[in-house]
Amino acid sequence: MSMDDPDLGPGPQRGPQVDRPLTALLADLANETTALVRKEVELAKAEVQEKVTEAGRGLVSLALGGGVAFLGLMFLLWAVVYGLSTVMPQWAAALIVGVVMAVIGLILIQSGRKTLSATSLQPKRTIETVKDDARWAKAQISQ
Repeated sequence: MSMDDPDLGPGPQRGPQVDRPLTALLADLANETTALVRKEVELAKAEVQEKVTEAGRGLVSLALGGGVAFLGLMFLLWAVVYGLSTVMPQWAAALIVGVVMAVIGLILIQSGRKTLSATSLQPKRTIETVKDDARWAKAQISQ
């Protein structure tokens, strides 16, 4: 994160070191820390919103998979009762249609579950920028 960001206010003094009172340095530290925390919260909000949208897509896929699997079951039952073919026994035709629909449903359900996995919902960019900020702060303190 650049210290010359206009949203954060003026950056640290450039050029020759000027002796500044401790209160001014603490005030600058408080202001910059507050601005940094605000930016990190904004980033976290944006990233969480993105993850919620992704989770919504996963839920839709999960629901569609469940619906298709239900249709597979309905075809199985319908085919058992009425039969689908005269070329093969009725039970065999019903079994083929039911298995195909069930497999399609399971594929959609697995796709939805993968999208909703816990690791994909972590705000990874925010975590990385917080780590970067911590490293930067440690480097500044050690100087």
